Amino acid sequence: MKAVILASGGLDSTVTAAVAKRDGCAIHLLTIAYGQRHGVEVERAGRVARALGAASHLVLEVDLRPIGGSALTTEQTVPRDRSEAERREGIPATYVPARNTILLALALAYAETLEASLIYLGVNVLDYSGYPDCRPEFLRAFEQVARMGTRAGVSGKAIQIRAPLLMLTKAEIIQLGATLGVPFELTHSCYDPVADGSACGRCDSCRIRLEGFRAAGLTDPIQYANG
Repeated sequence: MKAVILASGGLDSTVTAAVAKRDGCAIHLLTIAYGQRHGVEVERAGRVARALGAASHLVLEVDLRPIGGSALTTEQTVPRDRSEAERREGIPATYVPARNTILLALALAYAETLEASLIYLGVNVLDYSGYPDCRPEFLRAFEQVARMGTRAGVSGKAIQIRAPLLMLTKAEIIQLGATLGVPFELTHSCYDPVADGSACGRCDSCRIRLEGFRAAGLTDPIQYANG
């Protein structure tokens, strides 16, 4: 089976790619360079693709900066040092308007071209930071779009959307990745890295990642600016 993997270069999407490979898929990684301030993740996605033996890795440039509306695509301040309770209060400034809708639409087009039957993405509903496009109901709705709005779908060859990490905690995701030999040291999760590319250790994404490694009883192998 061919599968398109939405690969950001982050921890979750890398574990997702490893799961797809475990499932017997030929993995075709798709990375979207959308003008994110943490653009280092695009380069990391290339490293991940090579490490996992991906059949292909396509990088598309779709600049969302002119739309704005997010701390990841503007100069707006990235939230830092927030507790778990604070992270669950509303939708954070790092939400990128309709990002997963856009990314999935591109993955759907790519899957049709490749004649791939599956799209994998690493969204998670338990450890997410309030993003509405990481919920199960959103994924079900997009699968319906895929069935109704593509040649593959109306021909009875609907492309399935798989989110294998959807109901896992971050610790469980990390433990799963460890069993699959995921190269965590190649991944990048930070929303606001310092000049040398090191993770800040203080944004929501860094804090969730660090908390997950601690809960999993493992050491995060990446470099953080604070040590």
